[in-house]
Amino acid sequence: MTDNFDPADAALPPLADRAIVLQARADDWRDAVRLAGDALVDCGCATTEYTEAMVRMVDDHGPYIVIAPGLALAHARPGPEVRRDGLSVVTLATPVSFGHAHNDPVRVVIGLAVHAPDAHLTSVAALANVFNDSSAIQAIADATSRDQVRDILDARRPAS
Repeated sequence: MTDNFDPADAALPPLADRAIVLQARADDWRDAVRLAGDALVDCGCATTEYTEAMVRMVDDHGPYIVIAPGLALAHARPGPEVRRDGLSVVTLATPVSFGHAHNDPVRVVIGLAVHAPDAHLTSVAALANVFNDSSAIQAIADATSRDQVRDILDARRPAS
């Protein structure tokens, strides 16, 4: 990353059709994170080991991935478990609690897999830009199609 980095220029990783799961059922936060990880595995972005690493991040560090009311950003450290950069979006039919004091329950889980540490930071910045508009979380939670999810993400990205 350079000193001239502008988060508005950050691009989101690819979002494959198979990586968008709408109105999924999860019994708890572990199931919700695994759904996001499984979607990354299904589209060839990560291995099952990456999914389990995402779960361990919450076990080890708490519910810090619940970054806004109703929104969790599931991820793990970049490494060999990431095959290629990618994003997943999972909406939950019934919200689940992650144990976050202010932002529970969660209806939308974003899965993030990136290979390089610099790409990880720029991807998180790009997601932060999208979700600066808090209505994006509710809009994604209510989405009824994959195209609608993509449109919501695209509409809230800053203009380049």
